[in-house]
Amino acid sequence: MSRQIHIGKLMLGGGAPVRVQSMTNTDTMDTRATVEQALRMVEAGCELVRITAPDVKAAENLGRIKEELLKRGCEVPLVADIHFNPKAAEVAATLVEKVRVNPGNYTDRNTGKLEFTEQEYNDELKRIGERMATLIDICKAHHTAMRIGTNHGSLSERIMSRYGNTPEGMAQSAIEFARVCEEQDYHDLVFSMKASNVKVMVDSTRLFVQKMHALGMDYPIHLGVTEAGDGMQGRLKSAAGIGALLLDGIGDTVRVSLTEDPEAEMPIAYDILQAVGARITQPEYIACPSCGRTQYDIQTALREIKEKTKHLVGVKIGVMGCIVNGPGEMADADYGYVGSGHGKITLYKGKEIVKRDIDQRDAVDELVKFIENDRKQ
Repeated sequence: MSRQIHIGKLMLGGGAPVRVQSMTNTDTMDTRATVEQALRMVEAGCELVRITAPDVKAAENLGRIKEELLKRGCEVPLVADIHFNPKAAEVAATLVEKVRVNPGNYTDRNTGKLEFTEQEYNDELKRIGERMATLIDICKAHHTAMRIGTNHGSLSERIMSRYGNTPEGMAQSAIEFARVCEEQDYHDLVFSMKASNVKVMVDSTRLFVQKMHALGMDYPIHLGVTEAGDGMQGRLKSAAGIGALLLDGIGDTVRVSLTEDPEAEMPIAYDILQAVGARITQPEYIACPSCGRTQYDIQTALREIKEKTKHLVGVKIGVMGCIVNGPGEMADADYGYVGSGHGKITLYKGKEIVKRDIDQRDAVDELVKFIENDRKQ
């Protein structure tokens, strides 16, 4: 289990629920548009809102955005997304609850150098520590958290010279920054290994966690397949990468990166969390695909059951075509709806039959009524 840190009033890691976050795509200098979008994101379930701060003016405007959100009764923590501009990070860290920096383009210098001697490599690490000191001091003074976000494809020349554009390089880059922070007694950290390639994202995250634990570190992990695209492809790539790591027990916050309005990301994130059992926010349905043995309209029944039980958070309902495999395959369901003959349905509580051979026209309502009465007892 990771350590727990605070991002404003929000707890992250250490047994807290896996948090869902997203990022605005408005112009940060357009305060009204950014606030309105952030409110829509929160309404959709977003628990941390990330906003780009490419320069000092944008970083300063985060304070105005924060003020407007508070006026609207919204206390969602804000995360400043920083690339290339340490000064913008230092300003933002005084205004919002978290800053995100990318080791590959934050303090590392890109000069065209292709080889580093051991001394040159270590000198660069020392310089990074000195350059990070101001930001770390500000974060400590303002209780601001920091995400060290390594991206595949944006590794520094220094890392590339030794490790190449590999999961090893990504993990090592983050470890170096972790050490810099720990040397300065700063521990409010989150780490991420982002890639548009699912395998690279999974491999680099697993490798980083292995290295981190070997050093006695236990920082929270942010998961996401960056630039996943849109539509079904974006959703499947995100589910594959995020889901694989959650099943490993890795991950404290997730972002589904879709080329769509950010509000569209939250339902997918919650669906992924639900599917792997990481965070239960809705009912769960076990439903067979049906076959020639099914003697009722299972597709219509499933739609009706989902519509009428969508408020029953955490309840697991099996909707099965017949008694051949149905009762066994829905064995861990709380309630069951199983075909038992032509147009007939049998209802279950767990593995026990509670009512046999109900006409399919009445069976959905009978199931809902039984569940609601049973949960009152």
